[in-house]
Amino acid sequence: MSFSASAASGSSPVPASSAFGPSLSSGPTGPSAPSRPSRSSRSSGRTGREARPRFGFGLVGPRRDRHSVPVDQLDALALPVGDDGVVIGVDAENRAAVLGINRPVPYDVTLIGGLWTAQVLALRAAATGARVAVETGRAQAWTALAQAAGGGQPCISLHDVGRVPPQGASAGSPVVVVRDCGMRPPRGRVVSAPWQSVVTLLPYLSPVAPRLLEKSSLVGVQRVSPDEAAQIGRIMDLPRHEYEALSTLADGVTLWCTANDRQFVMTQATDAETGLLGAARRMD
Repeated sequence: MSFSASAASGSSPVPASSAFGPSLSSGPTGPSAPSRPSRSSRSSGRTGREARPRFGFGLVGPRRDRHSVPVDQLDALALPVGDDGVVIGVDAENRAAVLGINRPVPYDVTLIGGLWTAQVLALRAAATGARVAVETGRAQAWTALAQAAGGGQPCISLHDVGRVPPQGASAGSPVVVVRDCGMRPPRGRVVSAPWQSVVTLLPYLSPVAPRLLEKSSLVGVQRVSPDEAAQIGRIMDLPRHEYEALSTLADGVTLWCTANDRQFVMTQATDAETGLLGAARRMD
């Protein structure tokens, strides 16, 4: 639906005499002054809308007919709207795969994979307006990303392990906490909460992994050894063909699992991400 800009009253300056009727400023008075036309004489020859004065409303703009659509054609006006979240890559049909990380309920994510994928996820979460707090024992691996993100705004902050302060997450300022704390991450000081999600990165299937996988709302698995794949298959109740594929995945491919859905996703970096993070890789 479109609207004509000329229909807005007062869109261009109009002399007072035309916009508000005859001027009331000083002028000839007395018997020699020309008489002012009466209301009836001013409106003679005009009917309907034109006969009514529009004091203070400017000139009458053009009128357009109303637009109407038959009921059986309403579906043609539908607009395709995708899922809300972070675009993490494409699925097997080359459709965008979206992770809904910012939620009004506590949300835990465990990623058994590489630093590259975790950093792409953090960068894209920041692009959606979330504040990202990274808890890491290798700050040097995150420094360039934190400095480049946000165009100078501090949208990605780095913290030592166990030193993440309260983030004050809210619907208007969601937070994603990324825990890059090695094979045995300690229990986090800042936990998931409404509008505050926690993403835990594990390079491999460690002894603490079963506990994290069982409590996580979302699990991502990249290439692992066949033994690790079989163990993950038992924990996540994966079909045999899916967990056997985990040991053959290419760099940048992740199996994302929820309680009800599973999907293989290829993360494709943008030119800016490639310049900052390099090519997709499983090992660091």
